[in-house]
Amino acid sequence: MLTSFKNIFETDIVSLLTPRRQLVGLDIGSSAIKLVQLKESKGRYFLQKFGVKPLEPEVIVDGTVMDEGRVVSAIRELFDESNVKNKHVAISISGHAVIVKKISLPPMPDDELEGQVRLAAEQYIPFDINEVNIDFHVLPPDPSGDAQTDMSVILVAAKKDKINELTELVKGAGLIPMVMDVDAFAIENMHAVNYPMAQEETTALVNVGASVMNVNIIRGGVSLFTRDIPLGGNRYTEAIQREMGMSYEEAEEVKKGERANEAGGAQLTNVIDSVNAEVASEIARTVDYFKTSTSNADLDRVLVCGGVARIRGLVQQLGDRMQVPVELANPFGEIDTSGSDFDQDTLADMAPLAAVGVGLALRAVGDR
Repeated sequence: MLTSFKNIFETDIVSLLTPRRQLVGLDIGSSAIKLVQLKESKGRYFLQKFGVKPLEPEVIVDGTVMDEGRVVSAIRELFDESNVKNKHVAISISGHAVIVKKISLPPMPDDELEGQVRLAAEQYIPFDINEVNIDFHVLPPDPSGDAQTDMSVILVAAKKDKINELTELVKGAGLIPMVMDVDAFAIENMHAVNYPMAQEETTALVNVGASVMNVNIIRGGVSLFTRDIPLGGNRYTEAIQREMGMSYEEAEEVKKGERANEAGGAQLTNVIDSVNAEVASEIARTVDYFKTSTSNADLDRVLVCGGVARIRGLVQQLGDRMQVPVELANPFGEIDTSGSDFDQDTLADMAPLAAVGVGLALRAVGDR
């Protein structure tokens, strides 16, 4: 699904009169900023640029920007270091500032739909309706259902102040924000391109970031259920700090495996396993809730991405808990990376970080 808040940028309106413009995917996370630039040719995608710029602790805390100047500088540095000339970007939002709901509405003409969605939104959105931007997407009808049944609509509401914060950061770096997406839907776009043979499966796409974990359950190219969970890689760092008496920097290095020989093996394994169990439990609880609210809800597989996806033992523990195949997502699986500057082994190792960025880079101005 290609979702954008089209009422945010005037550029979206004028762009409908111009040729399709490819965008740079810019993923502004709590622990790092990632960019992805793709090129499309004859139905195939080619990786042109991929870059990651780590952020210092306390620059972005739980999705809240604490040091705007540093974020702007980091974005500039990332574009300069990656030698990216295209200034038009797609960005995304997640966490407590965005609400995604699947709602039902009676069949109605298109010219009445927007007004009815806005009325319905007031029932489902826990924010002042004047403080959010609203977008929606009508899902395809169930081919096995009654033609007269209600329409299923994905309703998305994002807080205007968060949107403005992100767009001002991007503009401050000299870039032009063209599309605003949602992290969970960006990963859905990534999945559609890289897993063409699995589109009819029921798949849980799990993106584990530093402070937020996105779960998006999809089937047939349609999002069935989404949830953002305020839990992520920072929980591992905090646990290692607390249980092993380390500084934040030391705990981060240990978490990433950069100081494995120095850290107490058995104790570290216990700490990580404990947080893995917490993460797996939240994912399993989310899937269980989905199953109770949806018919034909058996899960076929789980794909895990994000900066924490490679933490040791997580995929194994999640598989044991879920009793379905669990694997690392490969955002470059069907994308030709041979022309990029990255060493292929390094690129494969860093691929889980690129999931949101790839999904954003697949966006173009004016699409849906």
